[in-house]
Amino acid sequence: MRLLLWVFHFYKDGFMHLSLGKTLWKILFVKLLIMVVVFKLFFFSTTLNTRFSNDDERSDFVLENLTKEKK
Repeated sequence: MRLLLWVFHFYKDGFMHLSLGKTLWKILFVKLLIMVVVFKLFFFSTTLNTRFSNDDERSDFVLENLTKEKK
């Protein structure tokens, strides 16, 4: 955790001393927001919520697919 805080402060201090620092931070956050939205829409679909009506059916489906032997 300390390492992450150190890295964050390192980049924060570096960007704040640049003349374009605030613009770079805005670009960084916009890119992160776009990535999160794209991942949510395309990779984390709500298939389990639409195909099954209760948690038991969902868990059975996931269990069957995780324990299925590959041919």
